[in-house]
Amino acid sequence: MKINADKQLNHTTSHLLGAAVEILYPGVKLGFGPATDEGFYYDFEFPTPLSVEELNKIEKLMKKLASRNLVTIQIHESEYDFTNKSYKQELYDELKAQGKEITFYALQDPLNKEIVFKDLCAGNHTEDTKKIKHFKLLSLAGAYWRGNSDNIQLTRIYGTSWYNKEELDNYLTILAERKERDHRKIGKEQKIFAFDNLTGQGLPIWLENGMYIHNEIRNLVLKLDRKYGFTEVLTPHFGNEELYKISGHLNHYKEDMFAPMVVEKERLIPRPMTCPHHIICYGMEKRSYRDLPIRYSEQSQLYRYEKSGALTGLERVRGMLLTEGHLFVREDQIESEIKLMYQLIQEILTIFKIEISYISLSLRDKNEKDKYFDDDQMWDSAERMLKKALDDMQVKYETVEGEAAFYGPKIDIQIHTALGHEVTVSTIQLDFLQPKNFDIHYTDKDGQEKRPVMIHRGLIGTYERFVAILLEQTKGILPFWLAPKQISVIPVNNEENLAYAQEVTNKLFDHNFRVKLDDRDERLNKKIRDAQTSKVKYQVILGANETNDKTVSYREYGKNETTTLSLEEFITMLHNKKANYE
Repeated sequence: MKINADKQLNHTTSHLLGAAVEILYPGVKLGFGPATDEGFYYDFEFPTPLSVEELNKIEKLMKKLASRNLVTIQIHESEYDFTNKSYKQELYDELKAQGKEITFYALQDPLNKEIVFKDLCAGNHTEDTKKIKHFKLLSLAGAYWRGNSDNIQLTRIYGTSWYNKEELDNYLTILAERKERDHRKIGKEQKIFAFDNLTGQGLPIWLENGMYIHNEIRNLVLKLDRKYGFTEVLTPHFGNEELYKISGHLNHYKEDMFAPMVVEKERLIPRPMTCPHHIICYGMEKRSYRDLPIRYSEQSQLYRYEKSGALTGLERVRGMLLTEGHLFVREDQIESEIKLMYQLIQEILTIFKIEISYISLSLRDKNEKDKYFDDDQMWDSAERMLKKALDDMQVKYETVEGEAAFYGPKIDIQIHTALGHEVTVSTIQLDFLQPKNFDIHYTDKDGQEKRPVMIHRGLIGTYERFVAILLEQTKGILPFWLAPKQISVIPVNNEENLAYAQEVTNKLFDHNFRVKLDDRDERLNKKIRDAQTSKVKYQVILGANETNDKTVSYREYGKNETTTLSLEEFITMLHNKKANYE
C-alpha cells in the first residue's frame, strides 16, 4: 500500500521538530530534515544520548510552537549563523562549489516577529503552522551522516504529520499492522531465524522451524525444476579471481563482492553468483546442437557485500541461498525457452499465492555505455528477442531503461509485499556475453562450431527474502504444507489418553507430517493456548470418546469449531491439503 503524506505539511513539521530540539537541547547540531513519502525525519548530533521517552516532551513543545501560527519566510544568507552547524556548513560549501542555488527559510512569530527557527533547505513549506495539529513523533534510529558508515552516526527522529485526526489515526493503524507483519518480529517469536555478531553480521542462522520452511520450499523448487527439464548441479562456494575477470563481474560488480582471500598463492572469492560456475559445467564436454537446450539448476549459497547499515532482517543479508537456473540454448530456441521459464515462474508464484504487480523489461541506458558490455548489435538483438517473447505471450510490461544487467537485458517480475515494498521476485535474463567471454561452443548440424546463448533464470529470488515475504504476507500463519508446526496432539488426561495419543502421533509421523505430542503435566487450556501462540495449524484433542472410538477431534488454527473424524479420514484430509499446497 502506497502512502502519500503531504510533503509541504511534513517538511514544515520537520522544521518545528528542529526548532523544539534546538530549544530543549542547547548545543545540538542539525543534519538533514526532509519530508518523506510517509512523513518526515530530522538527523541530530545530541550532546548526550536521547531516549525514546523524551519524544513526548519534544512533541509537546512542537504543538506549543505550532499553536503560535508561525509563518514560513525566506531569509537572506547573511541572516543565517553557521556557528555550531558543521553539517549545514558542509552542505553549504558543497552546493556553492557546484554552483547550485542556496536558499534559507525561517519560522517567524507573526505577532512579535521573533524568529523561532532557521534552516538551510530547498523550500516547499506550508505558509504557516495553523494546520499543523495532527502529527506524531514515531521513533528513534541511528543514521550515518550522508549515509556513509565512515562518518559519525547521528540520531534520527522519525515523525508523520496529517491534516486531520482521521488520517493520522489511519496511518498509525497501518504502522501497527506493519509491526504485526514484520518478518523480524515473527521470525524471533516463532524461532525461525536469528543473527549473532559472533557468526557475522548479515549471515542468518536458520533455526529448526526455519529449516522446515526452508526445506519445503527447496523440495517444491526441485520438483518443479525436474518437471521443466533442469539438471541439478552443485558447485563450489568460491571462485578463483580469474573466473570473475573472465566473466566481467570483477569489472562491473566488484563493489558488491567480498575481497579475495589468498590460499597458497591462489586468490579465492566467495561467489556472489553461480553463472560462471555453470558455464564451466557446460564447457566440460563437447556439445552438439542435439544436446541443447541444457538447463542447470542449483540451490546456490552466495555471498554479497552489503554495508552494515543496509542490513535488514532477511531482506538484506550478506550470505544467501538463491535458487539459480542457467540455460544454454541455440538462437532458434530462445523464444520458446523464455516462454517456458515464464510459465514456470507463474506456476510457482501461483502456488505461493503471490500476485504479480507488473512486469518490467529492463534495458540498458544507451547514454551510460560504460556500465554495460559494449556491443550494440548484441544488445539490439537481445532486447528485440525479449520484447517479441513478451508480445507473443500477450504479457503487459513496462520498459525501464538503465536496469539491465551488464551482460544483457532482462524480464523482471515485480511484486508488492504485504508491507508495501516493491521487489523483483523473479527474473529472466538474456546473455550473449558470457558464452563469448568463456569461449564455449556447440557443433551445429553442418559440423560447424556455434556459440550458445545463455539464459539466467531467477525463480523466487533468495530464500531469505522470499521467506521474509511469506511471513509478512501471512503474518506468520503459513499454510499447512509449509507450516513448521503442523499438528499438536494433546491428550485430555495423560493417565487415560496418553497411550492413544502416542499411537496417533506415531501414525501421523509415519505419514511424514510434522507432529508433536504435548504430554506435559499442564492444564488442557494451557496446552491449547500454547499451541495457538505457536501458530500450530491443527490441535488434535484426544479424550475418552476419541480414545474409545479411535477418532480424532481437531481444531484448525484461527477457527473456533471442533471437528471429529476417524484417524484415517483426518490423515486423508491432511494429505489432500499438502498435495494442493494448502
